[in-house]
Amino acid sequence: MKNLLQLIFVMLISIQIGAQEKTVTGMVTSASDGLPLPGVNIQIEDTSNGVQTDFNGNYVIKVKEGKKLVFSYIGFDTKVIKVESSNIYNVALKESEALEEVIIVGYGASSDFRSPSKAQLKWQKQKNYHNSISKQLQRQVSDVMIKGTRETQANQVLYIVDGIPVQKGHNTLIKNIKPEEIEHVNVHKGVKAVQLFGISAKHGCIVITTKSGNYRIQNDENYANINENNFERTTLSPLSTFSIDVDKAGYSNIRRMINNGENIPFDAVKIEEMVNYFNYNYPQPTDEHPFSINTEVVQTPWHNDTQLVRIGLQGKTYENDELPASNLTFLIDVSGSMGSQNKLPLLKSAFRLLVNQLRAKDKVSIVVYAGAAGVVLKPTSGNNKEKILAALDNLNSGGSTAGGAGIELAYKLAEENFKIKGNNRVILATDGDFNVGSSSDNAMKKLIEEKRKTGVFLSVLGFGYGNYKDSKLETLADKGNGNHAYIDNMQEAQKVFGKEFGGTLFTIAKDVKIQVEFNPEKVRAYRLIGYENRLLADEDFVDDTKDAGELGSGHTVTALYEIIPVGITSDYIKEVPELKYTQYPDKKNFEDEFFTVKLRYKLPDGSKSIEMVKVQNTETVKVSEDMNFASAVALFGMQLRNSKYFNQAEVSKVIELAENGRGEDNDGYRAEFVRLVKSYGNLN
Repeated sequence: MKNLLQLIFVMLISIQIGAQEKTVTGMVTSASDGLPLPGVNIQIEDTSNGVQTDFNGNYVIKVKEGKKLVFSYIGFDTKVIKVESSNIYNVALKESEALEEVIIVGYGASSDFRSPSKAQLKWQKQKNYHNSISKQLQRQVSDVMIKGTRETQANQVLYIVDGIPVQKGHNTLIKNIKPEEIEHVNVHKGVKAVQLFGISAKHGCIVITTKSGNYRIQNDENYANINENNFERTTLSPLSTFSIDVDKAGYSNIRRMINNGENIPFDAVKIEEMVNYFNYNYPQPTDEHPFSINTEVVQTPWHNDTQLVRIGLQGKTYENDELPASNLTFLIDVSGSMGSQNKLPLLKSAFRLLVNQLRAKDKVSIVVYAGAAGVVLKPTSGNNKEKILAALDNLNSGGSTAGGAGIELAYKLAEENFKIKGNNRVILATDGDFNVGSSSDNAMKKLIEEKRKTGVFLSVLGFGYGNYKDSKLETLADKGNGNHAYIDNMQEAQKVFGKEFGGTLFTIAKDVKIQVEFNPEKVRAYRLIGYENRLLADEDFVDDTKDAGELGSGHTVTALYEIIPVGITSDYIKEVPELKYTQYPDKKNFEDEFFTVKLRYKLPDGSKSIEMVKVQNTETVKVSEDMNFASAVALFGMQLRNSKYFNQAEVSKVIELAENGRGEDNDGYRAEFVRLVKSYGNLN
């Protein structure tokens, strides 16, 4: 193993030396239809040096600034461009007016169907292999030049194992290949690498062939198992009870996978977190309670025989200066697994957004953990931002992951600086890769359950991919009276720490539980969409010792039910014998009631629950924009999970619903969802 790593290291060094030369890349296309042009001659003016575009119209050439490149192709006008500061020049060639016939072997329709030669067929077969890899890479790797240390650049080298390109974030998993499993290793660098595998190989490419020929780099991400909720007969189970969920990590994580062209694990799709990623136009509370309850019933857009119920909570919004003083302890994972660009470097940038909003009365401490845990910043006032930011900037990754020790130390520091009537919170930022100390989900669960008794809340922020431990981070947030977000880019960081700053950090109600009682005279069966990991026993609703979800300032919570009305025959439910002893109240007393929503919550420093009740009548209403959009997100989630309940609705139905529910969309999050769905539809 050691010899293999040394070999690869030497290869990487040679790649970096070649990568220092200025290289110009780009694509040549036809101006009339935008299709790539293979075989275009690209020559440096007044020299004999030149290259040709590959089968995808891509080219790579070494050239000095100030020189001119001449693009020529049979049947097209020649074009000359001057090389300046940019490294990328995409060129569109216009067809010559004298053009009568063009023959391109192996590409689409042609006016001359001559048979290709044996040499052309052999070249075509080889290019098909490279093109198949290039297509995968176009889905997986963003074309971003990352500058930095040799280690950072080495992480950008493209690996191909038995014909499968390995995502850049998974390069560290290459070490799991045993030397005795390897048949041979080929190294491609510079122009050759890009010619073979496209711009994704601009930092070099290492092609590993194993003896078995079908080795697969296993994704080391973990997700809790989800068993989809089924329809429940109202006559047998009229109550539906669950804990609220304001976590939104599920949506941003799926967005990352779609943008990278990855397959999405079914258990990564948490529909409630997808729906709750978006805010909805619920009214602010007007009474003594910290939130309002809102309901809506419409025809299910993907099934004519069912109806869709929306239950929404709107948390009271407080301005920043109205919020209590904060005692924040940043608990930051600086282990070796956090070295990737989308982990610790992104984390630092994200936390800057939070620090810039702190006030003089707020205090921040920073605890880090790797091989061991330690304090790198003692409690510091929010008006000393330079000191806080300097401590963040000095963080570097390395070592194993003593997660348990870090949590212990962070809570200890938070307790020592506890603010009575204030906001006391540990903010954990990690990829969840705990591998030293208390590492199992059960051990962490017990630890956090014990620590929450201190009155210190917990927010959990996930970063990176390849070894992202969603199940562990979700457990920490759930048991720590906090929320869980996944930050895949600075846009998401701005959403979490900018637009939703109050909701992310300030809890206005804890242990929030919802119980819906359906009227069996109106509802034959119901199904809660999502929340599979948040279900509670009916008796837990009135048990104040049972933990439930928290609601932050300005946060919204949305839950959707699909219901089968009385009188509708459905394949989703099977017949059961009539009950002999079950009695129902006089139906006349409730003939106008569809269902009743009961909600219980505690104030942040309270121990006794407060109850709210809202009754939904049978009146039908016009479908709102928010209902259209929420149903679009839920339907998309069901499609991703390959649910048995989405009734074979097409992706186009999701787009239609989302477009009808766009509304004002000032921040563009709903427009981004539409783009995401279209991207997914094009990939499948």
